[in-house]
Amino acid sequence: MNFFLLNSGKCDAAFNMALDEALLEAVSRLGRPVLRFYGWSEPAATFGYFQKYAEIERATLLRPLIRRPTGGGIVSHDTDWTYSFVVPPNHGWHLLKAEESYRRIHEWIQSAFAELKVETELAPSANKSALRTPHSALPSACFAGYEKNDLLWRGKKIAGAAQRRNKLGLLIQGSIQPPPRSPARKDWENAMRAAAAKGFSLKWNDFPPDAKLVEHSARLAQEKYSQADYNQRR
Repeated sequence: MNFFLLNSGKCDAAFNMALDEALLEAVSRLGRPVLRFYGWSEPAATFGYFQKYAEIERATLLRPLIRRPTGGGIVSHDTDWTYSFVVPPNHGWHLLKAEESYRRIHEWIQSAFAELKVETELAPSANKSALRTPHSALPSACFAGYEKNDLLWRGKKIAGAAQRRNKLGLLIQGSIQPPPRSPARKDWENAMRAAAAKGFSLKWNDFPPDAKLVEHSARLAQEKYSQADYNQRR
């Protein structure tokens, strides 16, 4: 089994969301899953597809505010480690129920941290008590409490994700707030590759985006994710 690996470096917020959507639309053509690592060229915040913009606007001073193609809560992007995982239709991951694919992606991340000698655990159940405190107004409110199968370090959520599953495939977008004194991000990325090679018995192939994908991503960034009528649509 082979997966594609794409490290797109630091990009602006609109392009980051656009490239993830373009990958979802292209993954059936690509024929295999794609793991993408990426960063942010400037501090930004993203929020779930179904959230109300007026509430997000009051909750954080971070700009730009970009609506994700997936669900979930508001997440600040500055020092976090972000990734996306895209799966073609009818692949084993695509056929999983949402809770199972959520658990599996965090088991993968847990295994990567284990490679780095960092002990973490999956939340056995939700703990939303923190979300009823003033902390829920902070930029990373998504990390104030935790859901079942979120990844925890010493009882604190350090990894969460949001999903979108349709006939085109499955898109998982994830953010990691690394624990204090964590290894370097590059070490974690390498550990993600190593953990998947062991756990899924797969090989990695570097994925250079073709012109069609790049052009579509740029168009989505300009015409959709950078536009107020999309980000403020509800």
